[in-house]
Amino acid sequence: MLKVYTCIATQHDLRLVALAAFICTLASFTAVNLLHHVERSQSEMRRIWLAVAAVATGFGIWATHFIAMLAFQPAVPSGYNVALTIISLLAAIALTGTGLTIGISPRIPRGRWIGGAIVGGGIAVMHYTGMAAFEIAGRVVWDVPLVAASIILGGLFGAAALPVALHANTLKWKALGALVLTVAICSHHFTAMGAAAIMPDPRIVVSATALPADWMAAGVALVSIVIVLLAIIGLALDVRDLRRAGEIARMQELVDAAVEGLIVCNETEIVAANRSFCALACVDGLQPVGRPLTSFFPTASLGELTGTAQRPLEVELCATDGTLVPVELIRHTILYAGKPHQVFAVRDIRGRKRAEEEIHFLAHHDPLTKLPNRTSFNEKLDAELTAHLDTERCLAVLFLDLDRFKEINDLFGHLVGDAVLQCVADKIRSVLKPGQMVARLGGDEFAVIVPGLPSAAYATRTADAILDAFNDAGANLPAGVTIGTSLGIAVFPKDAPDRETLLSHADAALYEAKMQGRGLYRVFEPSMGEHLRDRRKFEHDIRHAISRKQLRLVYQPQAELLSNEIFGFEALLRWDHPDRGAVPPAVFIPIAEECGAILKIGEWVLRTACAEAASWQQPLAISVNVSAMQLHGGNLPELVGAVLKQTGLDPCRLELEITESCMIKDMGRALTALRQLKSLGVQIAMDDFGTGYSSLSNLRAFPFDKIKVDQSLIRTVDTSDEAAAVMRAVFGLARGLKLPVLAEGVETDAELTFLRGEACDAIQGYLLGRPCPISDFAQHTIGNGRAAASRRLGNHELRVINNSAA
Repeated sequence: MLKVYTCIATQHDLRLVALAAFICTLASFTAVNLLHHVERSQSEMRRIWLAVAAVATGFGIWATHFIAMLAFQPAVPSGYNVALTIISLLAAIALTGTGLTIGISPRIPRGRWIGGAIVGGGIAVMHYTGMAAFEIAGRVVWDVPLVAASIILGGLFGAAALPVALHANTLKWKALGALVLTVAICSHHFTAMGAAAIMPDPRIVVSATALPADWMAAGVALVSIVIVLLAIIGLALDVRDLRRAGEIARMQELVDAAVEGLIVCNETEIVAANRSFCALACVDGLQPVGRPLTSFFPTASLGELTGTAQRPLEVELCATDGTLVPVELIRHTILYAGKPHQVFAVRDIRGRKRAEEEIHFLAHHDPLTKLPNRTSFNEKLDAELTAHLDTERCLAVLFLDLDRFKEINDLFGHLVGDAVLQCVADKIRSVLKPGQMVARLGGDEFAVIVPGLPSAAYATRTADAILDAFNDAGANLPAGVTIGTSLGIAVFPKDAPDRETLLSHADAALYEAKMQGRGLYRVFEPSMGEHLRDRRKFEHDIRHAISRKQLRLVYQPQAELLSNEIFGFEALLRWDHPDRGAVPPAVFIPIAEECGAILKIGEWVLRTACAEAASWQQPLAISVNVSAMQLHGGNLPELVGAVLKQTGLDPCRLELEITESCMIKDMGRALTALRQLKSLGVQIAMDDFGTGYSSLSNLRAFPFDKIKVDQSLIRTVDTSDEAAAVMRAVFGLARGLKLPVLAEGVETDAELTFLRGEACDAIQGYLLGRPCPISDFAQHTIGNGRAAASRRLGNHELRVINNSAA
């Protein structure tokens, strides 16, 4: 090292040494700066800028060498061989370019270290070629250890220069990289100069063609000017890149604020991506920039992704962890970094897909039981019917509904009813085989498709399995609830040639099963169709009974036992069918409730009875029965208020009779409705007392004005001690609650005598009068009928009223 120092200090012009160091530093920083620009360039421009960077580095190495050589002041004449001088410059540029090319290549392992080492080797080749070009009147004697040291120093610092310079695109790392490269050049040059000893020899003459030092200085100055120009170009590029980086940073901030993923692509690769896309696609932290576009969208071709069509494209995004995410791509062309690029908005549509799947599911399935609905059932049945055409296989359709399901809803409420339906769905599903299907058609109606049967007889096996499942007592059912079912079976093609007929015949077989006792199945027979058609005709007729004026009201008197006077009438409904004759209420009322006609009929009864009572001269009461559907329909109080206003009937004259089953269905709603009715001023009576399920609690909880004891408790009070004891308990309960009691169905003197003895408040029945048109009771509703009704009612008078009413 002392020898090197001595060489620099005693044999060099230090001013030129400083200039050489400055030019070397400027060239190194320029080369590093241009090299970063090379990394950001594409295709042809990348090669051009790589050549410029190689020229800057090669010129810097060459200029540093020859400025230092000009600073070297030997005591003998000297010059420079033109050819070797030019070769040394070209060698510096070529080897530097090779090293830089390898250093920026991502495909070569440890490429930056290898490239830097090649640049260090280029420094050595340039130096010793330049030294060979140095002609002097003497001989150069080399210190081999120092020569080796110079080559090692240039190689080591050169190898470290590129990794440091390319570590990050910041001024700090650029400066560090330029400094390491400067050290590589200078340490090699001055160590190599220290290794050279000049031995004067008068016999050696500098050739006439050798380039004088002055000319060499001019050449070096020209190269230095080129280096300065390249440095200015690099600085301009830096300024431009900084401005563009600022714009890109601002754009990136805006892009990162977007909820949707955004990526910018050249023809094949991603060049920018926002935070939302990275969060969606790069869950393992890998960066998307530089990766092929098709690596994220493998299900789409490059033509689909970069084609001319601008419509949204639904594809699957393959995240870096292998997860597939459905997305929608919307593509536009923009200018990015001064060049046309494609920008993709990547919209995560998993939520939309889930919503679409849910909508599709809801459109084809029952939301309560998750079974296919009627639409899905019909689609499946149509497909199976087509598949079974021209085959020897049969297809069976099983219709089933639950026995007395309405009673479960009335007794336990709709929540329990829903739980029962879910349990039924599970029961049926559990016994079906692959390829068979159960659907909920509505309410408590279910249907099963059993395809591929060898013969029609096999259809009953599925029916037996379903009935066995129902016989599994109480499995998964709410406490206290039992259910049963009836099934109807129709087989294609034996029973019907098409879907509509097949379903109709299965329905007819179900109706027949219910008529024959429930809890069993029936296979369709031709005669069953007549029964079902008759039922459908019956439902149709009852829906049109009002418009056809087939309904009428009859009235049965009600009398007080204490005052022996008739105080009112109960309105009773009758249906006079043109073909069937007089249809009993016990027959048509349940059917009207099942088919929904009871609401319209109930309103007609209420309006007709109130209008009739409002026309009486005597202010007698009128009692009207209310069905469960009317009470829970939600508008009974409004309807009663409107009818009272339209007819002008005093509210206190109207009594609504409500059975306990009406209240059990929904206690809360029933209580609200009854309180609203009471606020109108009407009277509320509990009808059919003694036949319900919770009479005592109902009497305490609901605002009743009267109890009507069912005729089933009256009939045997004179012959049965048990019946008499029950009635006495009823009267005692009523007196305790301060509620009047009306006994229904009183038909004999013995019954009347018992009731008088127990201080019953009022009676109604054939003993007092049969249900008749109101005109038969004109003496009570008009004129002085009140006085006539006020006569002492002994047995004789009761019979007279009975006979006249009959």
